[in-house]
Amino acid sequence: MNHQFFNALTDASKNSKGLPPVENWTPDFCGEIDVLIKANGDWLHNGSLINRKKLSVLFSRVLLKQDAEYFLITPVEKMAITVEWQPFVIVDFEKTTDAEVEYYLFVDNCNNQIKLTKPQQLRFSEYQGQQMPIINVRRNLFASFNRNCYYRLIEQATIVSSKQKQTVQITSGGTNFSLGDFAEES
Repeated sequence: MNHQFFNALTDASKNSKGLPPVENWTPDFCGEIDVLIKANGDWLHNGSLINRKKLSVLFSRVLLKQDAEYFLITPVEKMAITVEWQPFVIVDFEKTTDAEVEYYLFVDNCNNQIKLTKPQQLRFSEYQGQQMPIINVRRNLFASFNRNCYYRLIEQATIVSSKQKQTVQITSGGTNFSLGDFAEES
């Protein structure tokens, strides 16, 4: 990575309260950079793990997805990176109450907090031949669930039966969210 990119990244982060407006930036495409976000949430540069969480969090703030491609973007540069599945991973959650309404608050590996309240926030994505739930973090960037959180969430779910199937679901913000269906056994 070059100094111009780091300087622009640092300036963008310092000068913005909240997240930088990456969707409004239109720099020239500068090529690919050897950054890989693994399905487990690890960030690698040139094949080496980025051990400093602050650095991966900083990069995550300027992550942009266009169509099926991911980029690190600043006001002056746009570089393609590789993402194995989803760029974020839910690492913890809690059930909390706001104005007497219970909802789930999720935290991902880059310190984003996601309050689950809207039906379109939870979707399914295929990974290794299975449909798995993912949750929208921001814009069109999603987080998968680490195994521990997924199993904890399943433990809190209820099973709703119909004639054809059973649905595993949670309720958050007054909305029911499906974590998956399975067929009734005959």
